[in-house]
Amino acid sequence: MKPFVKWAGGKGQILGELLKRVPDTYGTYYEPFVGGGALYFALSPARAVLNDKNPHLMNAYSVIRDDVESLIRKLAEHEAAYRQTVPQSAYYYRVRSLKPWSLPPVERASWLIFLNRTCYNGLWRVNSEGVFNVPFGRYKNPRILDEANLREISALLQSVTLRCVDFEEVLEGAQAGDFVYLDPPYDPVSDTSRFTNYVDEGFGPKDQERLAGVFEALSRRGVLAMLSNSDTPLIRRLYARYEPEVVCAKRPINCRGDRRGVINELVIRNYRGGAIGR
Repeated sequence: MKPFVKWAGGKGQILGELLKRVPDTYGTYYEPFVGGGALYFALSPARAVLNDKNPHLMNAYSVIRDDVESLIRKLAEHEAAYRQTVPQSAYYYRVRSLKPWSLPPVERASWLIFLNRTCYNGLWRVNSEGVFNVPFGRYKNPRILDEANLREISALLQSVTLRCVDFEEVLEGAQAGDFVYLDPPYDPVSDTSRFTNYVDEGFGPKDQERLAGVFEALSRRGVLAMLSNSDTPLIRRLYARYEPEVVCAKRPINCRGDRRGVINELVIRNYRGGAIGR
């Protein structure tokens, strides 16, 4: 089973490092910034609460859980039309121009998945008005529909609670012994690296500080928490007492090939060996 979307900041590059640091036992799994959900799908926990502030993404999760066969049929239509249109970019921009809020849930989910599979680098970016504006990706043969994977995901999601709220709100229900994985929009390593809007309002330094406060509150409640973020002075300062661990990841998205390479990221935990350590 693998994520149904390609997501900028997805954890495929450091998934092995994260899996080595997951607690041996835990109650409910929480992921407040689920994105593509690489760690969630790798763990496939029995009980989970998944959340993201991107309403189109969470609509797709809901549709996959509740009406996967209708979604498969709609994606098949997109795939056929895309293959038959010359140039294929014309179909891409036709779909991109649709107003997602006016679409029924299944069509909105297929809109997101189709664009994600055919846009530049699977990037999600919106302008100041919240309009998706990523250019065509020019792939030779993108896989728009993966029926088997969607059906497996649908089966897994049947016992999952899906939400679309602020991360602080969704974590109010986390209890001692639960496991929370926090993968927020990363603190930019430079002024030029801030090139995407995760959601319409963005995620800035004050949000990072608020998240650090939530991390502290989880620790006091006995909730097992692991967080990944970029290796910057701000993140090191916010989580200094938790002894951040450095892991290496590849930077897959940059308009210039010579700026794609290995970078340091931080993994922060409030436990060691599956128990609260501070």
